[in-house]
Amino acid sequence: MTKHTRPLLASLAMLLASCGTTMDEASRQEHLKYAWVVVGDGGKPVARVATDYATCPYLTVDGADMRMTVRAAPGTAAQRTTASAAADSKPSNFPLTTCEATLPATAKTAQLGAKFLPLPKAEPQRILVLADTGCRLKKADNAFQSCNDGDAWPLAQIAATAAGMKPDLVVHIGDYHYRENACPNDIAGCKDSPWGYGWDTWEADLFKPAAPLLAAAPWIVVRGNHEECARAGQGWFRLLDTQPYSAARSCDDPANDGAANYTAPYAVPLGADTQVIVFDSARTGKAALAATDPQFAAYLKDFQAVAKLAAKAKTISLFANHHPILGYAPIAGGPPAGGNAALLSVAAQVNPTAYYPAGISLALHGHVHDFQAINFASNHPATFVSGNGGDNLDVALPDPFPANLPPAPGVTVDRITHSVTFGFMLMERTGTNWTFKAYTKAGKLMATCAQSLNKISCDKAGFLAG
Repeated sequence: MTKHTRPLLASLAMLLASCGTTMDEASRQEHLKYAWVVVGDGGKPVARVATDYATCPYLTVDGADMRMTVRAAPGTAAQRTTASAAADSKPSNFPLTTCEATLPATAKTAQLGAKFLPLPKAEPQRILVLADTGCRLKKADNAFQSCNDGDAWPLAQIAATAAGMKPDLVVHIGDYHYRENACPNDIAGCKDSPWGYGWDTWEADLFKPAAPLLAAAPWIVVRGNHEECARAGQGWFRLLDTQPYSAARSCDDPANDGAANYTAPYAVPLGADTQVIVFDSARTGKAALAATDPQFAAYLKDFQAVAKLAAKAKTISLFANHHPILGYAPIAGGPPAGGNAALLSVAAQVNPTAYYPAGISLALHGHVHDFQAINFASNHPATFVSGNGGDNLDVALPDPFPANLPPAPGVTVDRITHSVTFGFMLMERTGTNWTFKAYTKAGKLMATCAQSLNKISCDKAGFLAG
C-alpha cells in the first residue's frame, strides 16, 4: 500500500460505513452542533450530541442504526439562587437538545453520519489529564480574564496541542466553567463574552475551544466546585454527568441541592491492572467538618465506598477528585496552605494514618492553578495537581520549598516538583506502572515523573531521575 492509496481507502471506508446509516432530518449534519463521548461507572461509554433539532439523530454502531434518546430537552430554567448576587445572575437558557446513547463496551465504530466518535480502548496507553480550563469572569473578585486573548486564556491552544498527541483517553478533573458574571464594557479583553450558566457560556468556555480534544478521545469527567448547583450545575447535569438525568438532579430547583450536590464514587477500569476512582467533591468547603455536619456524613459514606472500590485485587487505583487532599495552595506573601481541611477531616475517620483508603496508589487533582508532583517519604499516595489548564494561574509556590511544611499532620514530603505555567499532563503506560509528563500549552516538556507503586520520581529537566 502506498502513501497515495491510504487516503483513498480511508475515504472509501467512511463512504461504505455511511451508506448503511439511516438518514432523516434529525440526523442531518447541520443540526448536530457538538458530539462527544463520556465514560461512566465501570467504563461504560455514553455518546452525547447537542442538536438544534427536537428529535434526536440516528447513531450507527458497528453498522447498526439506533436512535439516540433525549437526555435533556431545550428550555430556560427560572432564575435560581446562585453564588452571585441576584442582580448579577440570570436564568439559564439551554436552546439545544442534549441526546445520548449508551454504547456497547465491545463497539468498534460509532458514527453520526460521516463523523466517527472516539471510543474507549480496553487498555489505554496515553491518558491526557487537565483541569480548571474555563475563563474567569467573577465580579465578586473583580477578576475578568481576557477570554478574547489566546495567550491569556489558552484552552484552545492546549486542546489543539493535546489532541495532536493522540491520547486514548482524557481525564478532566473539574472546573470547566468560569464565566459567571458579565464582563464590564470598559474591559476589552472579555468584551461581549457570554456569561451566566446557560449553553452559550458552556459553548464558549468548553465545547468550542476544546472541540479538537473532544473529537480526539472519550472523556472521564470529574466535577469541580464550579459545577456545584449554585454555579454551573445545571449545565453539568445536562451535558457531562454520566448518571441518568432527572429533575431532582438538574440543579434547577435549589430545594434539591442537598442531593444534587453529591454523586456516589465510581470506578473506570484502565485495562486489567489500573482503575480511576472518580470522587465528587464539588460542594466541599475549606474548614474542617464536625462529625454532626450532614456534609461529614455524606463524604464519609463516599470515602467508605472508595475503600470498597480500591480493595480490588491486583489493581492500581488512581483517586481523582477536584480538591487536593495532600497538595498545596500557594498564598501570596505567606507559606502555602495544606490540603483541603474539610475532606481531610472526613478522610481521617476512614484511615487516620494514610487518609486515603488502602489500595489508593496515586491521587489526581485540580483546583489549585498550577502543576504539582509530590512524592512522600511517609506511606502516602503520590499526588499530582494539574490545575493549569486555562483559568488565571496562581502565584508560584516557593522554590526552594519550605522544609517541614506537611500538607496534613503525619505526612512527610520527600520531594515536590512544581511550576506555574499553562499546560497539561500526559500519562503513558509503562508495563504495570505509569510515566507522567507535564507539558506547557505549546507542548514543551516541563517535567517527567516515573511511578512505582505509590511513589514517584521526577526530574524538572524532562528526563527520568536516577
